Amino acid sequence: MTAITIGVVDDHPLFREGVTRSLSEISGFIVVGEGASSDDAAMIASDNHPDIMLLDVSMPGGGLSAISDVLARSPTTKVLMLTVSEEVDTLLGALQRGAMGYVLKGVGSRGLAEAIQTVLRGSRYISPTMSAKVMENSLNGGASDKSSLTPREREVMDLVAQGLSNKHIGLRLSLQEKTVKHHMTQILSKLGASNRTEAALQWRERR
Repeated sequence: MTAITIGVVDDHPLFREGVTRSLSEISGFIVVGEGASSDDAAMIASDNHPDIMLLDVSMPGGGLSAISDVLARSPTTKVLMLTVSEEVDTLLGALQRGAMGYVLKGVGSRGLAEAIQTVLRGSRYISPTMSAKVMENSLNGGASDKSSLTPREREVMDLVAQGLSNKHIGLRLSLQEKTVKHHMTQILSKLGASNRTEAALQWRERR
């Protein structure tokens, strides 16, 4: 059986190394490239043309933006998002750009292997948690209300309005700074704000 080649792109070194090690231990899987940014993803696609490209959403250059670059350079590559984001809008955005799968971090090696095999067969794979959210979103009338923040996003905005930095918000809420940055990206989109200062002003007015 021909080996399945995989590219792994995530800007968290320890997580990336863990994924690479786990996949390398599975018979028939070969990791042919690793990277930490959308530029790295494009380079791996051009140089290696892997069967599968695992992309994080929150990384330099943006994981969603990387999807089109990867597919343009290697049309046969199947893109699978591996992320902490449980936002339906992010999932839909990834699928619209051509991703074949959406897996939440925390998945075991067997679960990830199943997702990889599923998309290689030409079917989409979405983590069960996200599938349920998409279904709920559909039953509630489709696209989510952009002005409505999740409970966690409201917590983040309360602290942004107090002038705290992403680092200090992360410490206060026991979140990684990278995760706080992801929440801020979602918040700015939902509020239609161009930066955190504008978002904070809007938030104070609403409160």
